[in-house]
Amino acid sequence: MADMRLENRTAVVTGAASGIGRAIAISLARRGCHLALADVNELGLAETADLTASNHIRVTRHKLDVADHAAVAAFPQTVTSGHPGVDVLVNNAGVALGGYFKDVSEDNFEWLFNINFWGVVRMTRAFLPLLQAADDARLVNVSSLYGIIAPPGQTAYSASKFAVRGFSEALRRELKGSKVGVTVVHPGGVATSIANNARSPTNATPEQIAAAQARANKLLTMPPAKAGEIIVKGIERRKPRVLVGSDAKLIALIERLMPVSYWDVLMKLAPRS
Repeated sequence: MADMRLENRTAVVTGAASGIGRAIAISLARRGCHLALADVNELGLAETADLTASNHIRVTRHKLDVADHAAVAAFPQTVTSGHPGVDVLVNNAGVALGGYFKDVSEDNFEWLFNINFWGVVRMTRAFLPLLQAADDARLVNVSSLYGIIAPPGQTAYSASKFAVRGFSEALRRELKGSKVGVTVVHPGGVATSIANNARSPTNATPEQIAAAQARANKLLTMPPAKAGEIIVKGIERRKPRVLVGSDAKLIALIERLMPVSYWDVLMKLAPRS
């Protein structure tokens, strides 16, 4: 099948105020794709809109909390008031929550799932009719490397990202033969602010939180711009799965070869990580 042409199409991108979401938006704009940018961070959205502004594309920005069921349900009508339709939906908005299961409150667990998983499901449900009305469409759900492996201390985050992966893969098979393709994205260590903005258990000390953030940030090395370009190329090539970074590719291979014992192997390769 030929590559998907993004010029003069319209993409909705959540989590577009910074990081991977902003990078995806910039890469789409470079290809002449119109944009509906969504995030809770209005200042960051304005900056992304400025970075993608062009005489050749239409860019709208929208304050949206993907955990807000009513706001998501109403969002397609808002988008189509400024765009003729939607061809690409990028469900990128996400948050992090560190800590062992015994230390993570149920409220924080639910907070994370409402954004990372239910946000993806609700956005997909809301926009699927518009995608199905397009002549060529793509649903892009951003999971994580932690949707392939499940480290200790990441029970909530990994559970949400495995859920995104399972939802996306099942939906891909349900939509087989239609005009809507499904891509699931697994970024490795991309240099965003997700670790610094992550929630921590209430019993964690400031020193423990700072140490955990420092350890995480050492693993986040790929520039977001590079990650965004990899993801958008994957959209163009209609890839069902996009692994972002050599770390993601290597670890995914190890997990495939040793689905039960991969963690022991990874700890031998990089015990400090």
